[in-house]
Amino acid sequence: MSTTTAIPAYRNLLRAARIAFQGDNRVLTAARISIRDGFRANASLTPSDPNLPGAIKHAQEVASILRQNVVQGKMEGEAYKLRIHKDTERGDNDTIKMPNGTKVKIDGKTCSDK
Repeated sequence: MSTTTAIPAYRNLLRAARIAFQGDNRVLTAARISIRDGFRANASLTPSDPNLPGAIKHAQEVASILRQNVVQGKMEGEAYKLRIHKDTERGDNDTIKMPNGTKVKIDGKTCSDK
C-alpha cells in the first residue's frame, strides 16, 4: 500500500477501534489484530494499483462505522447500560431513510410513505 494514504487510514481505524471498544481489552485486542492483518494482506498494493483507492476507502468506512454506529452495552442488574460517546450517531425511531431518499413512517404494524 502507498504509505502516504495507508498510514493515516490505519491510524484512523485504530483510533476508531479504541473509541468503540474502550474498556473491553479482549475485543479491542482482537480488533487491532484484525486491522493489522487486513493491512498486511494489502501491503503489496502499489500506488498505481487500481485496488488501492478501494482498500483505503474501505478502511475509512469501517472506521466511520466503528465511531458512529457501534455502542457497547454492559449488563448492570437486569438491564444493559450503554456507553454512548460524543461520536455516536443519534437518530430517532420514527423514520427510516430508504436508499432512494424517501422516508417511511413506522407506526408499529404498517409502513406508509410520508
